[in-house]
Amino acid sequence: MKEQKSIPTSKVQRAAKFVTTGVRIGANYLKHYTKKVFNPSLTREQLDQDNARDIYNALSQLKGSALKVAQMLSMDKNILPKAFVDKFTMAQYSAPPLSGPLVIKTFQKYFGKNPQEMFDTFSIDALNAASMGQVHEAYYKGQRLAVKIQYPGVANSIQSDLKMVKPFASIILQLPDKDIDKYLVEVESKLMEETDYALELRRSIEISKACAHIPHLVFAEYLPAFSCEKILTMTWLDGKHLKEFLETNPSQEVRNQIGQAMWDFYDFQMHVLREVHADPHPGNFLMREDGTLGIIDFGCVKEIPADFYDDYFAVLHPRFLENEARMHEIFYKMDFLLPTDSPEQITFFVELFQQMLELLARPFRHETFDFSNDGYFKEIYEFGESLAKKPEIMNGKEARGSRHSLYINRTYFGIYSLLNELKANVRITRPAWLLA
Repeated sequence: MKEQKSIPTSKVQRAAKFVTTGVRIGANYLKHYTKKVFNPSLTREQLDQDNARDIYNALSQLKGSALKVAQMLSMDKNILPKAFVDKFTMAQYSAPPLSGPLVIKTFQKYFGKNPQEMFDTFSIDALNAASMGQVHEAYYKGQRLAVKIQYPGVANSIQSDLKMVKPFASIILQLPDKDIDKYLVEVESKLMEETDYALELRRSIEISKACAHIPHLVFAEYLPAFSCEKILTMTWLDGKHLKEFLETNPSQEVRNQIGQAMWDFYDFQMHVLREVHADPHPGNFLMREDGTLGIIDFGCVKEIPADFYDDYFAVLHPRFLENEARMHEIFYKMDFLLPTDSPEQITFFVELFQQMLELLARPFRHETFDFSNDGYFKEIYEFGESLAKKPEIMNGKEARGSRHSLYINRTYFGIYSLLNELKANVRITRPAWLLA
């Protein structure tokens, strides 16, 4: 992929890129509806492909939070048109990398040295480039290392980028502004954390150490001496990303073992650590022929408040829906129901959230769950599709749901999606109180 020699960092430069892209999207719509006059049966497929191409090309040049949003959206396969999923998935693996001179400049700024002076060898060409940074290979005293370098200007542009990316998110997701606003507030707080490599270094060491006892998991060793606020160095982890791994045609036993390791990893974080690796996209997992799973990138970690934890997991109890008073109490606490709701709204939203909870909690109703069951994911897709068309949702004046649920729901459905692609059958470990 062609190297990128510079990144627009000023608000004016970045705004100009968004404006130019908006003009292109407008032209795409004009072209689409002109064709539709002569061919009323024309679908949105080509329009989606054109918009996905133009939006991704712009975001990949801007990098940072703009491209990160594309990466996050690519995980929502039940919401996004296929053209956007296909294009935005590239943000998980292969954005255009920064040129060598910019990499050297970053090292000189934070270490006062060139990377070749710090390591025995350092590959100036990035092996992987994603939304917030890129990874280079290095060796030090015979040990192979991965060196992650953050793109310049990422942290300073988050707030303004999210304001400018909002119209594109509205176009893609077809959601009202109130829902986009609530989503982006939580996204902004997590993106700010992701730009703090000192915080990521601490979390990486703490969480990988706490989870080291879980069978079939492998973690990198993080090296503080070669890390700083914009550069993070760790030992190299071998393995393949999901798509490449599946091309090797692994056995069902290996699929199940990797799937189990993934489930146990998240289960332990949720219920014991009360903080969770909240970015479960394929680029953050390395799978191996022996059934072990490598976990990388602890930049996005969601800490779970105690009161939210109690309410969120209470709804997973098999008898939760039988206690109407308790159900209403928690629905109000989690902002599913609002004090201003009319009796008709209460009836509508209670039924709606009961359906949503049944889908989310279904794996927890079983001792083992076969995530290869495409019928289950078809139900999730159809529910999301019907939700977007309900006037009560589109025309509502208030966003619903705790902001904390955004990343927790995203994490669970992200895990479910990965396990579905892996076609894994896993044992569902459940806390004792869930079985009571």
